[in-house]
Formats: sequence, C-alpha cells, structure tokens
Amino acid sequence: MDIAASIKGYYDRRMFRIFLIGMMSGFPWVLIGSGLTLWLREDGLSRSAVGFASLIFSVYAINFMWAPLIDKIRIPFLTQRFGPRKAWILLFQLVIMLALLGWSMLDAATHLTLVIGLGLVIAIASASQDITLDALRIEQARADETDSIAAGAAVTVIGWWTGFKLGGLVMLLIADGFQAAGMTAYWQMSFLAMAVLMVMMNIALVFVPEAPRAAAASRSAVDGDRQAPRLARAINWLDDTVLGPLKAFFVNNGLKIGLAILAFVFLFKIGEAFMGKMSILFYRELGFSKSDIGLYSKGLGWVVTVSFTLVGGLVAMRFGTIKALFWAGVAMAGTNLMFTLLAWSGKSTGLFALAVVMDDLAAAFSNVIFVTFISLLVDRRYTATQFALLASIGTAGRTVFASSSGALVDGLGGNWGVFFIITAAMVIPSLVLLTRLGPKLAFKD
Repeated sequence: MDIAASIKGYYDRRMFRIFLIGMMSGFPWVLIGSGLTLWLREDGLSRSAVGFASLIFSVYAINFMWAPLIDKIRIPFLTQRFGPRKAWILLFQLVIMLALLGWSMLDAATHLTLVIGLGLVIAIASASQDITLDALRIEQARADETDSIAAGAAVTVIGWWTGFKLGGLVMLLIADGFQAAGMTAYWQMSFLAMAVLMVMMNIALVFVPEAPRAAAASRSAVDGDRQAPRLARAINWLDDTVLGPLKAFFVNNGLKIGLAILAFVFLFKIGEAFMGKMSILFYRELGFSKSDIGLYSKGLGWVVTVSFTLVGGLVAMRFGTIKALFWAGVAMAGTNLMFTLLAWSGKSTGLFALAVVMDDLAAAFSNVIFVTFISLLVDRRYTATQFALLASIGTAGRTVFASSSGALVDGLGGNWGVFFIITAAMVIPSLVLLTRLGPKLAFKD
C-alpha cells in the first residue's frame, strides 16, 4: 500500500464522528487531571497528597466490571430516542456537568473531602462513558476494514488529545484570566465554563449515527424461556455478558498468549503515566504560569499531537502494529529524558517548548499505535466489554501505580531529574515482553 492510498482513509466521513467521540473521551481528563491537580496544589496540598488524590483515576482500571451491564441495559426513553450507545453517553455527560456545578460552589481548602468525592463522581462517569464511546467508535467501521480501524484509531487519539489539550488550554487561560482580574474563585468559574463546552459537544453527538449491533454469541434456550427459573436465567445472562467475552478473548488468543497480552498492556505506559501525573506540577515549580503551561504544553502540544498522530496511523498501516509499537516505547523513554535536561538546566522557555514537542510527538505516536493494537484484538461480538477490559488493564498501571509519583518525587528530595530518568526506565520490561509476544499474536499485522 502506498502513502496516497493510506491517506485516503482519513477522508472517510466517519472520521469526523470518531474525532468527536475521541474528544468527548479526553475532555474529562482536563477536569480531574489538570484542573483538579492545580486547584489542590494551589490550595496548599503537597506533591504526595496531590499524587494520591489521583487515585480517583483508578476507576478507569475497573470499568470493564460494569461494561456488560452498559452493553446490555437499555435506558427508558433515551435509548428509544437516541440509540443504546448515545443514551448512556448523554446520561454520563449530565452526571459530569452536575458534578462541575457542585465544584463551582465549593472551596477546596475547607471542603476537600467533598471536592475529591465529586472528582470521583466525574471519574466514574467518565470511565463509564468511555465503555460506550469506545464501542460506538469501533462500530463505525466493519471488522474487516483494517485500514479504517487504523485510521479511526489515529483520529480517536487526535480527538482525545484535542479534548484534553485544547480543553486544557481554554481552562488554564480562563483560570489565569479570572485570577488576574482578582477573582478568588477563579477555578470554580473555570469549571462552569467547561460545562458550557460539554453542552456543545453533546449537541453534536446527537447527530452521530449508531451502526447496527454485531450479533452476540448465541444464547441458550434457557435465556429465551421466560418460564425458566430466575437463577438459571441469571446464570445464563452472566455467562453471556461477562464470562462470554473473557472466554472468547482467551479462546481467540490462547491462555498463555492472552496472559502475555494483558501483561504487556498493563506495563507499556506506566513510565509515561508517572511522568504525566507530575508534569504540570513540575512546570509550576520551575516558574511557568498557568498561561505559559496552557500555551506550550496544551496549545503547542496539540499541534504536534495532531500532526504526529496522523503519521502514527500511517506507520501502523504501512509497517505493522508490532514494530511501530516497539519504537513507540523507545520514543517514550527517550523523550522522558528531555525533562531531566530541563530539570537540571532550570527555567528555559526554549527548552520547555522543545521538551513538550518531543514528549507530545512520542505520546501521539505511541497512543495511536496502542489503540490500534487493542482494537485489532477485540472480538466484535463483545466490542464494549473486551475493549473496556483491555483498556482498563492498561489504565491500571497508569492510575493505581502512578498515584505514587508525587511520593516518589518527595522521596527523591524533589530531584526531578532523577525522577524522569526512573520513568524512562519503566518502559523496558514491556518492550522485552513485546519482542517475545509479537510473532505469536493471532491477528495478521
């Protein structure tokens, strides 16, 4: 396949829908990743406390547990009006907006427990909507459209980073503007502005069509027999919606390869997550303002992310997912070392911009390849559940373990340079595993 043929995949009109889906998935991370992190730090919490507060992200690591329910349950009125996928998304979006309204009326210093609690509500709603967003995104393309899946993965990552980067840029500029105007509740007002942006995205979501659902595994006669005992029907439903997807995954890949896949997915992005959790605090401690962080880390970072995500999609289509995934891991480790140089040299706008560009280049490349890898492993009979399972395992390392990132920095006496070296080394185990795993995977790369 030549470059021109590969690029055509991005001109498919379905890509715009996938872009919106990705953006809605990334946007909540602005709120609980960047917004809540800086809000708590500026209200006096330590790096360790802020890091452990990020444990609310751990719900992303277990959302596969309720994915079968979301995949099967229909919401009265909303499902009939908008479709089963969009009904759940709209419901969770409403929950997030109500939580933002709650944040707008609280002071973090005096209502810390409630602030964290509402952050957890946002995380649960966001992790839950991701189950349906991923399924809606995957189902925009047929299972045999390999190039469309790769292009869709690239556009998904672009959308995610647009929601996260540009959403973060808007939020930080608004917060800095309100603070400069002398408003003490500048974070609270910024969260209300974010709720307005969410309303606009939901209006666009209504126009995204839902593809016909893939046929699930055939159900037994007990499931269809309403006269059968409730326990028998419950056991059959559990097998169909929970155990079935898990069994299908290991049947398709084998037990040994299946476990190796799960181990790789868990390990691959731990180092990136350790760095990402603390990066915004690192920028502030170097002396950069919220506007500086917004313009360089979010604005400039978005441009780089979009550009190299498209490149990453082309690389996945032309050279194969496994090879691309290996070099993406090498790139992640290498760019983490750029922040060591920044930490040891002190505040430098030029070096800051270069580090951000290189880091976002590696992140964009690795994310699109990673999403492509997971998408190719999904059994279309269980789209939502299997993707949620794989994504959740990947998220576990990035949330539960990375929550100790602040404690690690404090344990190093605030030595950011050594911290970033450690994060670079964290990718090595996953790359060793990938070299052994690649030739044994079931899908054709």
